[in-house]
Amino acid sequence: MRCTLGVDIGTSSSKGVLVDATGSIVATATRAHDVDRPHTGWVEMDARIWWDEFVSLTRELIEAVADVEIAGVGVSGMGPCILLADESDEPVRPAILYGVDTRSTAQIDRITRELGVEEITRVGGSTLTSQAGGPKIAWVADEEPDAWARARRLYMPASWLAGRLTGAYVLDHQSASQVSPLYDIDAARWHDAWWARYAGPIAQPRLLWAGDVAGEVTTEAAAATGIPAGTPVITGTIDAWTEAVSVGAHEVGDLMLMYGTTMFMVFTNGTESLRTPSMWTTSGAFAGTRNLAGGLSTSGALTAWMTELTGADYPVLLAEAEASGPGARGVLMLPYFAGERTPIQDPDARGVIAGLTLEHTRGDLYRAALEATALGVRHNVETMRAAGADIRRIVAVGGGTQGRLWLQIVSDVTGLVQELPETTIGASYGAAFLAATATAAPGAAPAITDWNPIAERIRPQTQLQPLYDTLFDRYLRLYEGSRSVIHDLAAAQRRTEPTPNPEAS
Repeated sequence: MRCTLGVDIGTSSSKGVLVDATGSIVATATRAHDVDRPHTGWVEMDARIWWDEFVSLTRELIEAVADVEIAGVGVSGMGPCILLADESDEPVRPAILYGVDTRSTAQIDRITRELGVEEITRVGGSTLTSQAGGPKIAWVADEEPDAWARARRLYMPASWLAGRLTGAYVLDHQSASQVSPLYDIDAARWHDAWWARYAGPIAQPRLLWAGDVAGEVTTEAAAATGIPAGTPVITGTIDAWTEAVSVGAHEVGDLMLMYGTTMFMVFTNGTESLRTPSMWTTSGAFAGTRNLAGGLSTSGALTAWMTELTGADYPVLLAEAEASGPGARGVLMLPYFAGERTPIQDPDARGVIAGLTLEHTRGDLYRAALEATALGVRHNVETMRAAGADIRRIVAVGGGTQGRLWLQIVSDVTGLVQELPETTIGASYGAAFLAATATAAPGAAPAITDWNPIAERIRPQTQLQPLYDTLFDRYLRLYEGSRSVIHDLAAAQRRTEPTPNPEAS
């Protein structure tokens, strides 16, 4: 059976799929893992886990199908992450994760002063935030000189896998555009002067598009993984963009909502770069497109925290949340339990639960958590539209789509119809599709609409609009009214932490 293999390295797990030529999934495998949070604001991971899990996943998948023929390999991963490696491709320190890691505040401020907000935005498309890769590189240079002295290469999870499989040192344009301010978004190339200034000793990865073939599986990688030597491997990209590909939400006018550990939104535009200080302007996954993207720092992470806190499992909490009803009986939550990314761009934001009484239950709290993420989505959508995004179609994807209550709440709060595809396994499926497209005979590339048609539409309950309009206004006012206090608390949390030891990380 001729199949393509797709593997995605996520925040809380790695997933692999084997997909046949019609788009049917013939085997799946998952490996759960944890990120490390050694200090408040730090979120990192040992990159060797990515390769170990890739090897384990591929061997399990190949063994699950007796007559499988691997036509191509697709790779994907969380991001933007900053993994620095030495000249032998050994990591010099754990990878620093995307915007949930907020350690580089001082570097963001310094680089912004040195280059200027207008020039950074003109070149890179976005202001510098905790999502930007450039300040994270600068943090290593400033804070860990021993690691910096050995750093010679820059990877993200997808390019790390592609490199281990093929020996190629590449990065896709979409991922590169999030290494702000080191990438020129309109010129679609590295900004040489700023690269030299902030990433001097690191060699620039060769730039390709997500679906381009990076190389072929080497003999050494074949022995480790069981994938035949010579099998093509695509370059891959960041999981949110691969996930958009998996559901066909990468055409102009499409908005993808990714329900995962964090919530991510990607709007696709044409060649025009939409710019707004509170969102991320990036290159698209494919030539000729630009994206306006946003993300909550918590979504699935918040609901998981609620299960740990209460000791109840998801089905019980969902049933109790549904019984609580719209508005959570007067409980309102801010979902900023790991700071917040867009649109407030506030790493010192913190979670707030308002309106509690002795009569409230854990079901009310869980309902408030689901509504909080939906209110965060609405805040992002309204900010995108204000920046000029003509959102014509919305597609939901990710593990969180398995819970219909959460989907319904998001539609009710935002007033948006969400299209739900037949297959929602996510980025690993999109990676397999890109591999199938890259290895297809001329004129025979598959269409994602054939592989993964829309199965359902979640429509808002219009009678709830007045309630959620009022709740959204209170949501915005609660943040503004509590911001100075939660900033003080964030500062106090940092002061009570032990001094970081770079050698221990």
